[in-house]
Amino acid sequence: MTDPNRRLMDGGRLLPWTSPEGKPCYLLASDGAGYVSRMADRVEAAQLDSAAELIEEAGRVLRTRTWTPGEIHLLAADLTTSLANVRRVAVSRGDRLPVAPYDDTDGDDDGRRADHLL
Repeated sequence: MTDPNRRLMDGGRLLPWTSPEGKPCYLLASDGAGYVSRMADRVEAAQLDSAAELIEEAGRVLRTRTWTPGEIHLLAADLTTSLANVRRVAVSRGDRLPVAPYDDTDGDDDGRRADHLL
């Protein structure tokens, strides 16, 4: 099964937001300097900052041990959303890293790649 968060074609950038239907959005043929790329960079930075703040808040809530079921539910929902955003940023950035050519000179690999681990 193909991961819907993987880019559709070479050179595409997975953007840090989805369509109204929840489908991934891509920027094609970008040098990274255009308006949409800069906007995506700002959104990614905001998502990562938000995740850091949410981690701190979760730590505070869990340390006090005085939470209500509603507070834990809200925290879990917020953490889930944040984790999905951070994962999308990681996939997008990983897809834009240069890929080294595959080399099996030691012969201990059967040619399979570890893409399934993402």
